[in-house]
Amino acid sequence: MTHYSPAELAAQLKTGLLSFPVTHFHPDLSFNETAYREHLSWLSQYDVAGLFAAGGTGEGFSLTTAEIDTVVRAAVSEVDGRVPVIAPATGGTATAVAGAQAAEAAGADGVLLLPPYLTEAGQRGLIEHVSAVCRSTSLGVTVYSRANAILTDVSVAELADRNPNLVCLKDGVGNVEMMTRTYARVGERLTYIGGLPTAETFALPLLQLGYSTYSSAIFNFVPEFALDFYADVVAQDRTSVYQKLNEFVLPYLDIRDRTKGYAVSIVKAGVKAIGRSAGPVRPPLQDLTDDELAQLTELIGKIK
Repeated sequence: MTHYSPAELAAQLKTGLLSFPVTHFHPDLSFNETAYREHLSWLSQYDVAGLFAAGGTGEGFSLTTAEIDTVVRAAVSEVDGRVPVIAPATGGTATAVAGAQAAEAAGADGVLLLPPYLTEAGQRGLIEHVSAVCRSTSLGVTVYSRANAILTDVSVAELADRNPNLVCLKDGVGNVEMMTRTYARVGERLTYIGGLPTAETFALPLLQLGYSTYSSAIFNFVPEFALDFYADVVAQDRTSVYQKLNEFVLPYLDIRDRTKGYAVSIVKAGVKAIGRSAGPVRPPLQDLTDDELAQLTELIGKIK
């Protein structure tokens, strides 16, 4: 199967909504590949621009290296070239490099470079970290600016100059000044992806900052609603966007914000609520309570 070149990947990802599927587990928390493939097969009926396997919504942080490889290979096989599959790389530099190389070997079309864990780092260290991962693969790389890996506009510009296969910046911070500075300095050299939790909340204002797309977690269980919402954002239909925010997204956030980690847990709960259970989340995350699941189910029923 022919991979997307980095330039082709950058062009493709900006054309539509991005899918970040959950990772399915059995009750004993082992990977449920059959259910995962069924989920991807269902979602693939809808028009999205890219699929990010084992990302944050996919609990990639809870998966072993071998499990990530299994999940990515299952996604590549199931999607079968219909949309690009982007695989994760994370951890320290050596581990992230190995993850990027494993993604390429597994047949992925791109790499999502997630923040390293635990350690803090300055901008020079982050630049060398991202550059090392870019050098290790021929795939297009998306860097996620978030947590302990927040990149300044100057750093992003240097990374873009040094690494031709750095194609996307995913923002998980929402600092309007820094986002403006970055787009002003780097411009169309990169594709910009909104990556704040429940990105629909920020999608309309971020469009004005050059962020043409975003990662949609709710696409996992209300795909029609997610795609309609994206279409309203692109059309800058403020009335429809705020109507959808009020009828679903904001009440959804009220449940999400009750417990740390629910940004992922509530997505799996949503999949369960529509009768397509993805199993439990892995610790240290926790599942929604029965009452919260009932509230979410009722909320989803109002937009079906």
